Amino acid sequence: MFYRDELNRLAGEDETIEIAFTFTRETPRGWTGFHRRIDRMMLAEVAWPPDEKPNIYVCGPTPMVEAAAASFVELGHAPAMVKTERFGPTGE
Repeated sequence: MFYRDELNRLAGEDETIEIAFTFTRETPRGWTGFHRRIDRMMLAEVAWPPDEKPNIYVCGPTPMVEAAAASFVELGHAPAMVKTERFGPTGE
C-alpha cells in the first residue's frame, strides 16, 4: 500500500483528515476494508456531506479521477471544491 504510513501520520496529526483505503486487486491477509474500485456508493459512505463544504482532492490515473470527481458532483458537492490531479496515460 503506497504512502500508507505517510497518510496515517498526516491523519494522526490533523483531526480533519480522514482516510479510507480500498484495494482493487489482492488484499492483505486479514483486510476488512473496501475491496473494489472507487465508486459513487463508496464516496457517499466515506466523504463528508456537501453541506459541510469540504475541500476534496482526487489524484490518480485520468479515468479514475474523472469518475471520482463526477461522483462527488453527483453527490451534491460544488465542482469548485473538487480539486483534481491526473497522472499516467490519458486513455486516448
